[in-house]
Amino acid sequence: MDEVKEVVEEVAAEIASAAKEVIAEIAHHQPKPKHEEECPFKTIDAWFNPARLHPQVESLVYWRDPKKSGIVFGILMVTLLSLTTFSLISVVAYLGLLTLAGTISFRIYKNIMQAVQKTSDGHPFKNLLDIDISLPEDKVAEISRLATQHVNAAISALRSLFLVEDLVDSIKGLVLFWALTYVGAVFNGLTLLIIGVLLVFSLPRLYEKNKDQVDAYIQIAMDKLSIVTNRMRAAIPSGKKDEKPKDQ
Repeated sequence: MDEVKEVVEEVAAEIASAAKEVIAEIAHHQPKPKHEEECPFKTIDAWFNPARLHPQVESLVYWRDPKKSGIVFGILMVTLLSLTTFSLISVVAYLGLLTLAGTISFRIYKNIMQAVQKTSDGHPFKNLLDIDISLPEDKVAEISRLATQHVNAAISALRSLFLVEDLVDSIKGLVLFWALTYVGAVFNGLTLLIIGVLLVFSLPRLYEKNKDQVDAYIQIAMDKLSIVTNRMRAAIPSGKKDEKPKDQ
C-alpha cells in the first residue's frame, strides 16, 4: 500500500508540474498560422470536422443559418431550464399544450382567411404533412452496427481499466474518477446536460474560427502529457502490457 501511495503521489506531482509548464508555455507562446501543414492534433480535428456530420446537424451547430440554429438552441435551452424547476411530465404536458394551441389557432386563422378571401389554399401544414418521416431500414441497420461497435469497444476498455491490464491506464482512471467526484458534488446530470448543449452550439464554431491557435496549444499539452506518461511507465515497469508470446 505504501508503494502504491508513493506512486500515486509521484504521478500527481508529475501532472501538476506538467500543467504548470503547459500554462507557462501557452502564456508566452504565439502560434504561427499553419495553413499548409497537417493538423497537429488529429483527434480534435476529427471531432470538429464539419464533413463528418450530417448536413442538417452541421448547419445547426456551426450556425450556417442563424435563424434555424437560434430556434433549435432556444427550444433546447428553454426545455432544459424548465426541467430544473418542473417535473418531466409537466414540461412535456406544457410543451404539448403550447404546440397544439399554436397549430390549432393557426389553422383556424388560415381557414377564416381562406373563407373571407374565397381562396382554396388547402391545409396550412400540407408541406409538412407530405414530408416522409419514416426511418430508412438501411440507415437504422447502419446506426445499429456502429452503435454495437462503440458499445463493444467501451466494454473492452472498461474491462481493461478495472481489471488493471495496464497499471498506468488504471491509475489514470483512478485520478479521473476522483476528479469526477468533485464534479458530481457541484453539478447534477441536468446541469451537465445544459452545459453540454451550450458547448455543442459554441465550441465547433469557435474552433472553426481559431483552428490554428487551438491546435498549437493542444499540441503543447499533448507533448507534456506524453512526457508524463512515459515517465510513469518508466517508473512502473509492471504497468506495461505483457507482450504476446512469440510463436515457436
